[in-house]
Amino acid sequence: MKVGYYQFSPKFGEPSQNLERIRKELSGVEADIIVLPELAFTGYYFKDREELRSMAEDISQSSTVESLSDLCKDNDFYVVTGFAEREKDKLYNSALLIGPSGVVSCYRKLHLFNTEKEYFDPGDTPLDTIEVRGVKVGLMICFDWVFPEVARTLALRGADLLCHPANLVLTFCQKAMLTRCLENSVFAVTANRTGTEIRPHGKLAFTGQSQI
Repeated sequence: MKVGYYQFSPKFGEPSQNLERIRKELSGVEADIIVLPELAFTGYYFKDREELRSMAEDISQSSTVESLSDLCKDNDFYVVTGFAEREKDKLYNSALLIGPSGVVSCYRKLHLFNTEKEYFDPGDTPLDTIEVRGVKVGLMICFDWVFPEVARTLALRGADLLCHPANLVLTFCQKAMLTRCLENSVFAVTANRTGTEIRPHGKLAFTGQSQI
């Protein structure tokens, strides 16, 4: 299996612009799975729940998901991407596995980091694996790396590959993911973002250094 990631600096509050950039950069790439960062379309540092709600999308009605599905179909690959999900009155920090036929799986982040707890709801989906072209894939998101049980549970459920969309701000996260791989005899793709988000309520700088 040929895997990859796309590391970039999403523009906060510009989902259409971020989507267009992703489509342009990934078009023509030869791969089986490409992993994108956490919250790749909206940006990360929301001021409150209402700001998040204004950008979050229902998966079943999402133009972003539809466009990514077309991208996967045109290029015969799968994409794992971070996604601000809205389901009725709930808002989730999610990871979607999308392929040529559409959405294959959705994982909602279990372990919310810092101020995420103020606007996201905790995830309610099980940790499980999905087979993609003969390889069992598990999904986890950013701060899940802190908890050994996440990678271990996915490994016990047969995962060969962990796909890990992230918006990492701490300097030691990447090394910790190496430990998770060694502990569980699995491979991982961590797709982190770069850049700095400067908002009225503060500033966050992201560390990049995505890795396979």
